Amino acid sequence: MNTINNTNFQFSNQKSVYIGKVREVYNINDALLVMIATDRLSAFDVVLPRQIPFKGQILNQIATKMMNETADIVPNWLIANPDENVAIGDLCEPFKVEMVIRGYLSGHAAREYKSGKRILCGVKMSEGLKENDRFPSPIITPSTKADNGDHDKDISREEILSQGIVSEEDYIILENYTKALFQRGTEIASKRGLILVDTKYEFGKTKDGKIVLIDEIHTPDSSRYFYADGYQERQDKGETQKQLSKEFVRQWLIENDFQGKDGQQIPKMSDDKVLEISNRYIELYEQITGEAFVKASTENVLNRIEKNINSFLAN
Repeated sequence: MNTINNTNFQFSNQKSVYIGKVREVYNINDALLVMIATDRLSAFDVVLPRQIPFKGQILNQIATKMMNETADIVPNWLIANPDENVAIGDLCEPFKVEMVIRGYLSGHAAREYKSGKRILCGVKMSEGLKENDRFPSPIITPSTKADNGDHDKDISREEILSQGIVSEEDYIILENYTKALFQRGTEIASKRGLILVDTKYEFGKTKDGKIVLIDEIHTPDSSRYFYADGYQERQDKGETQKQLSKEFVRQWLIENDFQGKDGQQIPKMSDDKVLEISNRYIELYEQITGEAFVKASTENVLNRIEKNINSFLAN
């Protein structure tokens, strides 16, 4: 099965290309961004050797749907989706922070908590919490956005402002947008029998100075979901939560002695593991959207993507 590892397109009026861990972004005439979601899989800020069939399509289509379902409360960069793996939108200057918001003590927060820390990104966490317990109210724990692929780092609101990474005026807007998006995402998830546990949002400024949501939203790469049914019973019994997110990939890596640290070897991923991960992504797509996933043709997939982008840019 053909997967998308990387692209090497040359579009009319192309100015530059940014290669992210998962997405490749083409600058068209300093006006538009063409964002292609590849099938690459990253964890612990490391791109793993094998690609996951249909992962890029799933991420792109979930993000598109979620942007459309939140556009009434937060403006976003999106203009069109000429291909299953492609989003095209306004060129923006991204803020150098990712706005991470957590409703539950899970993932990175739980690992920090277990190590004895009670302050995360300047936010105090209560004593006596168990992993996957709900916070009294969601907490915002930003991270710095790395330019060169290095690990993103936790940072506090106070550090962001004191270092001038974001102005206080803009940061207040980012906080309010983050809370509003998380509330809407929680409501959408609830309708599908899911709990939106935590997520991250990225924002940028358009040329006219408007702050907009960019990149992905509420996807399994940027978010963690639990199944609502049986959540409290599992917590009461101290059982692992049933979840839909990329966390199961991280846990598999941890079990195989890999957390992206120096000297660690990435474990070999079998064909069965690749298929399992692909099926888990499809499961999340269908759960969160309430729609059956329709696999795009993977025959000559790069030609398909290039043709569809060129067709859009020509109009």
